[in-house]
Amino acid sequence: MTVDARPGHRVSFAEAARILAARDPVIARLSADAGLPRLRRPQSPHFGALVQAIVYQQLAGAAASAIHRRLIAALEGEGGEVGEVAPEPLIALSAETLRAVGLSANKAASLRDLATKVLDGTVVLSPRGLSRQSDEEITTRLSSVRGIGPWTADMFLIFQLRRLDVWPTGDLGVRHGYGLAWGIPRPSARELQPLGEPFRPYRSVAAWYCWRAAELYAAAADSALTR
Repeated sequence: MTVDARPGHRVSFAEAARILAARDPVIARLSADAGLPRLRRPQSPHFGALVQAIVYQQLAGAAASAIHRRLIAALEGEGGEVGEVAPEPLIALSAETLRAVGLSANKAASLRDLATKVLDGTVVLSPRGLSRQSDEEITTRLSSVRGIGPWTADMFLIFQLRRLDVWPTGDLGVRHGYGLAWGIPRPSARELQPLGEPFRPYRSVAAWYCWRAAELYAAAADSALTR
């Protein structure tokens, strides 16, 4: 069984995990050890989530969080609503202001490019518009933005949009966890790609269990991805 036959029913991550556990003994063991997948509710609207992803790239959590807070404060000063992160006020911020909140020139350019592409329709973030787009189309559109690559797009699809069939082969944690759970040398991104085929159409769930495998079997620190 790979889909729920009830009309209009969307399979949840927990239901998908049960389906995979019945199909694959390794997933069954991981499910017994780690429980069913738990994903936090998205903390921000889609645009805000992508802005935060860009700000946090290649920075330690505390430093990125401080910059992000200053950016939100600057946006509020530009006339945005409290806590709001929207394209129009972001574009209105001067280069000096973006530099003052702690953003590098490259990240400031990435944020401006994201805002521009949302406003001109290159990147669609409305719920209705996203619902009409495949994972591949969303990835292609997001990857057109400076500073957003396949990994960021994959995380957006899994954790922001709750798409069920995303296989983030470029994620080191997924590759490491897969090797540990299935008892093979850590696969490369290229090697991992076909290994996800048995888990269609629920590869996002398999990825979640790979992250948990790295935590359970290699004493890795708990990840924000699985909590």
